[in-house]
Amino acid sequence: MSEAISIVMPAFRAEDVIVDAVKSVLGQSFADWRLIVVADDGADYELLLGRAGLNDGRIRYIDSGGVGTGASRARNAGLGVIDTAYAAVLDADDRFQPEKLARLVGALAETPIVSTAITDVTPAGKPLRTVGVGADRLLTAGAHKFVNFSMDSMIGWDRRRVDGRYDPTLPNMNDLDFLLQLYRTSAASFHIGTPLHDYVKQPASLSNGEGFTDRMIAAKTTLLERLTRGDYGFADPTAAEGLGRFLETSLAAERSYPAALAAQPGLLFEDHLEPRLRAAATSASTGTAG
Repeated sequence: MSEAISIVMPAFRAEDVIVDAVKSVLGQSFADWRLIVVADDGADYELLLGRAGLNDGRIRYIDSGGVGTGASRARNAGLGVIDTAYAAVLDADDRFQPEKLARLVGALAETPIVSTAITDVTPAGKPLRTVGVGADRLLTAGAHKFVNFSMDSMIGWDRRRVDGRYDPTLPNMNDLDFLLQLYRTSAASFHIGTPLHDYVKQPASLSNGEGFTDRMIAAKTTLLERLTRGDYGFADPTAAEGLGRFLETSLAAERSYPAALAAQPGLLFEDHLEPRLRAAATSASTGTAG
């Protein structure tokens, strides 16, 4: 098993966006990568990318085994064929910055889970805000989500020391459930505070589309229940406390977000959540009631 890095890219109706995503991988300063494009829609992405001039022997094309099976099943199909030590995920509508893989691989030599700061962007590529910007540092499992509170697909991991699979039964938050699986065998992660991943905020999350908040509440409630039952068995016995505090705070923010968005159209959920996380962290550090 080499110390190259494999990137799993699930693709569903991605014809209009995948070219830019793949270009961002081809433009990496670190060259020892494999890209696994997993079609979940029956599309011939090899043909599509070839027509765009994106022919590269490091790209492998596989099928999820169905149509519309979901990102979790498609990612799992990709993870099932990886033969490298390191792994990462890139959705077909997101992009890596040129130093993303180099920074991941460098940090993975020391720590089995590595996250990076991100830039939230609109589908048209307009920057909305950054998340997780700051000093590079180790994070405990309990502190991770108070830094990386927007999403969890920015990570890379060493499959020899930590690994997991995505849960297709979750309506949302599959990335966080996957991360919690990785923390079963690692007590900490390393965070790179430079934004190296462009995360596209889809219209439903930008506008609180119909049913979106309900799905998020359902998924976060399920994760909190699993956490409370002790399903993950973390390497760090204090992890559940911090992660539970994050989920409780995030659930309260989800419930109050529709009214806040109505009062302030265009309000990002991250801007609604972040001050609540700061208050929760301060409350925990001072021992006051949350």
